[in-house]
Amino acid sequence: MARRRQVTARQERLGAELRKLREAAGLKGREAAALLGTDSAQVSQIEFGTAGVSETRVRQLAAHYSCTDTELVEALVAMATDRTRGWWEEYQGLLPASFLDLAELEHHATYRLDVEFLHVPGLFQTEDYARAVFSYRVPKLPHGDLELRVRHRMARKAIITGSAPAPYTAVIHEAALRIRVGDRAVMRAQLGRILEFSAEEHITVRVVPFDLDGFGGATNAMMYVGGAVPKLDTALRDGPQGAGFIDSEAQLGAFRTLFHMVESVSLAPDRSRDFMHRLAKEL
Repeated sequence: MARRRQVTARQERLGAELRKLREAAGLKGREAAALLGTDSAQVSQIEFGTAGVSETRVRQLAAHYSCTDTELVEALVAMATDRTRGWWEEYQGLLPASFLDLAELEHHATYRLDVEFLHVPGLFQTEDYARAVFSYRVPKLPHGDLELRVRHRMARKAIITGSAPAPYTAVIHEAALRIRVGDRAVMRAQLGRILEFSAEEHITVRVVPFDLDGFGGATNAMMYVGGAVPKLDTALRDGPQGAGFIDSEAQLGAFRTLFHMVESVSLAPDRSRDFMHRLAKEL
């Protein structure tokens, strides 16, 4: 199979998971290649995502690696055979690859968890709020590039507004709701948008208030995306240049623990809605 010129994060993740299975089986790349009747270079290309892999070969590898996790194997087969051409591909060559990778990851998400302390979560942001966020960059983005980022961020809402929306829980610190990224009108509209989303059955919004003793978790902002099986979950750290993907099992466990720690001290959804209504009246 021909080598890919560009490798997506999803393709890299498939290769990485196959590598983890091989290493868990105690096999070297050349040994796996011998079992498949190919060479170690081909196995290496598969594990780095630079070469595709068929359903048959995924199942062969899983069998050779003595993987008995049938749900994981089926999820890997689905990744290997997926030919989705999503809305994000229109941004190919226009935005950094990480923007497209995040949109593709969200498209396949089974659920989403966010913790934010300084900014409103991207999935909730209004156009004006997002534009203000992307404008605060050095060097300043050309107008066209800025608008591309805003449009891409608005399109990403499909994960929670589409025909089959994913369950979404957002824990937002009061600081993010008070910092005027835009002017008062922008923030008033932004709070109104969050309140609208919070009324949706599949969306939970919780607020962490300033008036909370013993809270030391303000550095733990995160995005966490559920995969087809827990081993395929992904944690992310977001930034102006895009998101960094984290998939090691130990780190994923740490992120899940941190999320539940922050969630446990946040206000209940109904109290959070009351809290945001009060903030909106103050603007």
